[in-house]
Amino acid sequence: MRNVERHPMDGPNALWQMYSTVSRLKAVRNFIFIQLARYCPELSWKNWIYRRILGMKVGEHTAFALMVMVDLFFPERISIGRNSIIGYNTTILTHEYLIKEYRVGDVRIGDHVMIGANCTILPGVTIGDHAIVSAGSLVHKDVPAHTFVGGNPMRVIRENIGYDN
Repeated sequence: MRNVERHPMDGPNALWQMYSTVSRLKAVRNFIFIQLARYCPELSWKNWIYRRILGMKVGEHTAFALMVMVDLFFPERISIGRNSIIGYNTTILTHEYLIKEYRVGDVRIGDHVMIGANCTILPGVTIGDHAIVSAGSLVHKDVPAHTFVGGNPMRVIRENIGYDN
C-alpha cells in the first residue's frame, strides 16, 4: 500500500484547482529547472539543481540519466540514496490529482538502487536498498530491499538478490 496523504476537494476536478495547492511561481520555477536538468549532460550539475534549487535529497554518486522527469509540484518530497541510478526517461511522481481529491506522498529510493529506463514511480512509494526495477515498470507499491521487480503491474521477479557495490 502506498503511503499518501489524501486531500478532498469540492468543485471541479482537482487538477483544475492545482494552483490552490501549489503557487504558480513555484510551478514555473520548478518547470524551468527540471527541464534544464533533464537535458543536462553533466551529472554533478543535475544533482546540484535537484539538491539546491528543487530541495530533493540526493545521495553521493547518484546518477540521473537523460530525460528523467521529477515531480513538478513537490520535488522536495523525493529522497534518493547513495550510488543509485535513475534510468532514461523515468518519471518520479509525488502527487496525483484525481476527480474529487488530490494525493501527495514521499518517494524514498534507497542506496545502490538501479531503476531501468521508462519507469513510472507513483507517490508514496519506498524502494529499498540494493533493489532493481526493470525497464518500463510501473512502481505502484513498495519494493523491499534486495528485490528485483518489473512489469506493469509490477511484480516481484526475484528476491534476496545480491551483488557487490
